[in-house]
Amino acid sequence: MSRIAILGAGAYGTALAISLARRGGHDLALWTHSSELCESLTETGENLPYLPGFTVPADIHITDSLPTAIFEAEILLCVTPSQHLRETISHIAPILTRDQIIVSASKGIEDTSFLRMSQVVASVTDNPFAVLSGPSFAQEVAIGAPSAVVVATAESILGNLLQRELSTPTFRIYTNDDVPGVELGGSLKNVIALAAGVVHGLALGNNSAAALITRGIAEITRLAVACGGRRQTLAGLSGIGDLVLTCTGSMSRNRTVGVELGKGRQLPDIIAGLHGKVAEGVRSTTAALGLAARYGVEMPITEQMYAILYNNKPPKEAIRELMARPGRDE
Repeated sequence: MSRIAILGAGAYGTALAISLARRGGHDLALWTHSSELCESLTETGENLPYLPGFTVPADIHITDSLPTAIFEAEILLCVTPSQHLRETISHIAPILTRDQIIVSASKGIEDTSFLRMSQVVASVTDNPFAVLSGPSFAQEVAIGAPSAVVVATAESILGNLLQRELSTPTFRIYTNDDVPGVELGGSLKNVIALAAGVVHGLALGNNSAAALITRGIAEITRLAVACGGRRQTLAGLSGIGDLVLTCTGSMSRNRTVGVELGKGRQLPDIIAGLHGKVAEGVRSTTAALGLAARYGVEMPITEQMYAILYNNKPPKEAIRELMARPGRDE
């Protein structure tokens, strides 16, 4: 029996724990940074703040102690918000054994450094590493709806091992060796989802949404390729797959934030209404532009999204400017 530690008891971390428990064959630990949430989960068997309505199986060990969670765990599945990943890995780095595998399911780019999650982890430890990404809402993973994602690592043996260990009858995992492509597809789609939400909030219609999503994947692909990713990766689960889900699904927090912006609400009020849940695209927008500047990549949708988020630019004006850009080849 393999021991897996899920680090992060938000909606997605809890959903992955439930999915793995349903499969069986693993000794599972779920770590939460909050002692209050740990106590609530233990007493009620339900993650009321982040994933209400789902029972967390009693055989999952819930703890607020990182050393306890990772003790003798072969796989550390990190599902923290991206901006907390460095702190989490730094905390456990001194007690990691060399063969413990770190798998990041955090979709974001680090502030100021503009590092991908693989680069953040590599700057702290040289443990084996992989990325888990793809179109998978937490609620649907928890309920057991069929889902397909991708695990990316440069080591094919490691990828195959994780494919076996993390797959379930309803959670199908493909392998890929394009780590930057998978990571950037998973993080940049959140920015485009914000813009797709703005389009919906402005009631601009299906034509506008389709155009935004299509040009969004072109924008994501340009930056991913500049960072060493492969174009075909962005046509897969971590690219178009995740983008379509996040831009169109009502359960997407990033899209929801964009919808409210399109309706004229202010960002601080919208964020407060998330009650501690994270819309990664809000912070990834800044990091994406920093990364784009570093590589000389044009990202007009991201630029306009930044102006809406941080310069109080009226969403209608941002859309108007996108439509007024000079004509070009597709």
